[in-house]
Formats: sequence, C-alpha cells, structure tokens
Amino acid sequence: MTAGFEVRTFPPALTRPLRRAVLRPHETLDDVAAHEPPGAVAFGALDGGELVAVGLVGPDGTPGGWRVRGMATAEQARGRGAGAAVLDALVGHARAHGAERIWCNARTPARSLYERAGFTVLSDEFELPEIGPHLVMELRPGR
Repeated sequence: MTAGFEVRTFPPALTRPLRRAVLRPHETLDDVAAHEPPGAVAFGALDGGELVAVGLVGPDGTPGGWRVRGMATAEQARGRGAGAAVLDALVGHARAHGAERIWCNARTPARSLYERAGFTVLSDEFELPEIGPHLVMELRPGR
C-alpha cells in the first residue's frame, strides 16, 4: 500500500474505462486500446476496491528508453496521492528492467506531478488535437 492506496499491476484492458473517461472521452474503448504499445505494463491504484488511478509503462524509443503513458486519476482521488503512487510504481518497474531514460508526453496541468517525481521538462508546450497542451518530460535514473 502507498498513501492509503493498494497499487498493483492490472491487465491493460481493465484500465481502459478510466483512461477513456479521464483522457479520451471522445474515443471508444477500442480506440483507447490502440494507444497501448506492445509490451506495456499497466499499474493501478485501488481505493476501497475501486480503481482510481492508472498508467502504463513500456520500452519506447532508443535502447534503454521507457515511456510512461495513459496516466489517469478519477476526480474523487485527485490530490490524495493516487496518481503519484501509480507513477512511482511505473518508474520502479522501468528502473527494475534497466531503464536508462523514462519519458512521457505529460499534460501541462500534470507537470507538477512529474516534477515531484524527478522528471524535467525537455520541450516547449505543444498541442495534441482533441487532447490538449503537453510537454515532453524525462527522468534519468541514477542521475
């Protein structure tokens, strides 16, 4: 348990409804599934048995590169550490599997979540159509 949440791995399919509701309400569950790269691992935070925060991580980019994506936290769990607990689990998983670089396209409003976890901003803000403003951020384990 972390911050009162049980954090564990989940089949990516079980994270899709929350990811859709929070991140991509304009898409179908099949569309959300299409954003899951091969080999991605999903983690989620449970609060009283309810899945309240999720995210994916998997190898992406250059050798040693891992990407965090699909971070979503239910409104009632925001500001309580659920997202941070999931991000910590995702980073821990990537580190345990030899990540040299962990990166993401972070939604601009989530910037502080990633910065508290040690990520730094690498890009200017950019807009993803139908999704909103983002920043490329990264964490270099061991630095």
